[in-house]
Amino acid sequence: MRFTMPCAGRFPALALAGLLGGSGSAAVQAADAPAATFTVRQLTPETALKAVQAALAHCRSQGYQVAAVVVDRAGLPQALLRDRLAGAHTPDVATRKAWTAVSVKMSTSGFAAETQAGKPMSGLRGDPRFMAAGGGLPIEAGGSLLGALAVSGAPGGDADEACAAQGLRAIADDIEF
Repeated sequence: MRFTMPCAGRFPALALAGLLGGSGSAAVQAADAPAATFTVRQLTPETALKAVQAALAHCRSQGYQVAAVVVDRAGLPQALLRDRLAGAHTPDVATRKAWTAVSVKMSTSGFAAETQAGKPMSGLRGDPRFMAAGGGLPIEAGGSLLGALAVSGAPGGDADEACAAQGLRAIADDIEF
């Protein structure tokens, strides 16, 4: 009588582990294998909303009508607010800035400087998803990238970035660990 494992063709390591009964070299192999899953920290929707509200409030206090957005670590929006008179383009531009900041793990003003012609990262400017204009900041805490906050609509990237920085200050105590 011949014994065959149904998974042996597709999963030889499982077949070997089954034949060895979980002992010997298969157990050693499993101990050296990397983990099959990992855990990430993510902002709550309430924290993301608090950040965009603070950014929007700071911009309003300066007389600017803007859109502010928080994206998660995958670049997907978690919270977005557009002030009443902010331009129609501002939600999209803010989202692209936030996506850029989380993707490259740096401010978008830093990204703009690092992607100038002749710089090693200059080729990234050709990708339409990236936004090389100030106003996007990564959200980091305890060595973890949590997402990004970006603003669009103030007169210039420096003003957008100042508003985004206020949004980060508003949640700093909430996300530190």
